[in-house]
Order: sequence, then structure tokens, then C-alpha cells
Amino acid sequence: MALPPHGNVLVNRVLHDSDAKRWRERAGTLRHIVLDEELVKDVKNIARGVFSPLTGFMNQADFNGVVQEMKLADGTVWPIPFMLTVDEATAQDITIGEEVMLVAEDQQPVALLVVEDKYTYDAKAAAAKVFGTSDAAHPGVQLLLDQKPWALGGPIELLDNSKVPFEQFNLDPQETRLLFREKGWKTVTGFQTRNAPHRAHEYLQRIGLEVTDGLFINPVIGKKKAGDFTDEAILAAYQYMVTEVFPRDRAVLSILPLQMRYAGPREAILHAIIRKNFGCTHFIVGRDHAGVGTYYGTYAAQEIFQTIEDIGITILNLENSFHCKKCETVATAKTCTHGDDVRTGPSGTIIRKLLQQGEVVPDTIMRPEISQLLIKLGKVFVE
Repeated sequence: MALPPHGNVLVNRVLHDSDAKRWRERAGTLRHIVLDEELVKDVKNIARGVFSPLTGFMNQADFNGVVQEMKLADGTVWPIPFMLTVDEATAQDITIGEEVMLVAEDQQPVALLVVEDKYTYDAKAAAAKVFGTSDAAHPGVQLLLDQKPWALGGPIELLDNSKVPFEQFNLDPQETRLLFREKGWKTVTGFQTRNAPHRAHEYLQRIGLEVTDGLFINPVIGKKKAGDFTDEAILAAYQYMVTEVFPRDRAVLSILPLQMRYAGPREAILHAIIRKNFGCTHFIVGRDHAGVGTYYGTYAAQEIFQTIEDIGITILNLENSFHCKKCETVATAKTCTHGDDVRTGPSGTIIRKLLQQGEVVPDTIMRPEISQLLIKLGKVFVE
């Protein structure tokens, strides 16, 4: 029996074609609120059940509960607020119960919002709770501080269910759950990444394959910080891994269109919940999961799961791995007794420097085939 989604109901707020057409025809009679590209991703994730049990943007009770206690108003664990913010003039003009058309930057209708709540919030105080800091140098904090002063809450219904770019790699939870069932997978390990794979990643993925029936490689695709791998680089590298390295009947590659908040421990909880909604039974949390800079401890993202109630997915807390010259393999401190002088860790700085110079990364850090593939691609880092 498949693992139930978070909140026990897989949300589906995607309108049928005929209903979507009817609302598009009415779009000109409704107030428009413009969404940037990242908010469009959030809307689609809500509607497709990726964010189950969310059915729309958070009302004030849910927002306050999430910020203060990592729980929705009904007590369901949820770590990060998802908000639709507007300026004060718009908020004052909107009435509760009003139907609002959410449109993309090109003015094309995306979703219908029924406004059930409107409220102000303290962005700096919320940032301190969610990110553990109010330092604007933290990209997630800055994202929150840049929001408008009022928030609208209410359910949405999706008109635009298009999946671009990378449509062939964009499976929703209904599709992944069906796929896992067709493959006969009763247990599935989810792997979150925002990087092209190096040896340490591969080591963690192999552990996932050893302990469950299948591996769900689910890279984050969307706006990232400078120096991160581009979406194209991540997908190209993992296509190679899925087709040439792992058994084809035991690994699935699908993207997660989502803006990184770099919230460290709280974002690790969000990522686990999302993979639970996709149908995973296990989720890998490694070193500095979803972190940035020095804001979080190396294993803070693992430790936070000990402070919350069971969210219904098995967390695989895995150690920092490295290549050991004496062991002649990738290992961790749990399996290798040798010193740092014979260990080579997966340095992101070294990987970036060599690839930018068109040089192959040492094969103790990254597969040569992956290095060569990335060098051939050319631009592989966000500027």
C-alpha cells in the first residue's frame, strides 16, 4: 500500500479544460494580480498536490502557526510559509470572498484565487523564526523582506497546467505514484539536489538503492544563487546517471520546479514532505541540507527531525562522505578510520574552478564522464 500524502489527501486543484476555458473567458471581468515566475511555480505545486495539504495561499492563522510552531492551524506539521503578497492599496480595495485572477507576467491567466483572508505581518520577525536569522545577506531572508506588506489567503484553482520547460521530466505526484506502483516499488528513496552529481552524491544514492526498491532523483529547478549549477547542467548530468550508471528499472529522474529558500533545517522538512507527496517512503538528508553560508550547523537539517512529530516518511540521516586513498573507495567516518591526509572531500570550490577552466575534475571527486559532459555544455553555473 502506497504511503499516504501529507495530511492524508493528495490535493488536486487543477481545473478541467472546459472549466478552465470558462474562467479564461471571464478573466477580463476580474481583478488581476501578476505573479512572477517563481510564484507561478508555487501555484502549480499547490494545485498539483506537491504541497499537499495546502490548497492555496496561507491565511493568517496558518501563517502564524507555521512561523511560530512549524504547524498549520489544524496542527499539521508545515515548516515554511507560502504567501501571496500585495501592496496596501490593493489589499484595502479587495473584499473578502472576491474572485481574483492570478496572471503571469505576460498577462496570461494562471489560476483563480478566492480571497478568504487579508492580513499584515512582521517580515523581519518571521524571517528570524523561519531562517534562524534576520540577516538580509541570507538569500531567503532577503526574499521575505522584499515581499509586499499585505498577504492574501485563500484556495486556488489552476487554469494553466502547462509544464515548461523540461516537460518530459516534470512528473506530478499522481504520475509518480502511478509510476512507482507500475514498477512494483513498495519503498522509494527520494534524493534532493541542486547540483550536478559528484562521487559523494553517488555514494548516498547507492545507499538509497540498497535499502529501498527504487531511487527517485528529484533535482530542484528554478531560481538559485550565483555559483549554483544551471538547470540544464543538472539534468544533463543526471540523465547520464540514470541511463548509464544506475539500473534503468530502479531509478527515476523528475524535476521539482521550486525556488530555493536556503532555510536549512526547516527547508529539509519541506523537502521531505514534498517527497512523501510524490510517493517516497524514505528521504536522504545529508550534510548542510538546503543551507547557505555558515548560518546552519553541518547536521542541523538532520537534527531538526528529532524535534518534530513523525511526519510519516523515513529520514535517512547520512554522514559526510569522501574518497579515501587507503580504502580506495568513497566512505564516511562510520566506515573509514584513516586521517584527513588521505581523504578527498567533494569540494564545490574545486569543482567550480576546474569546470570553469575547462578541466576535468579528479575522478576521486567526480566521474570523468560527468566532468567531460559538463565541460562540453559550456555554461554550467548560474552567474
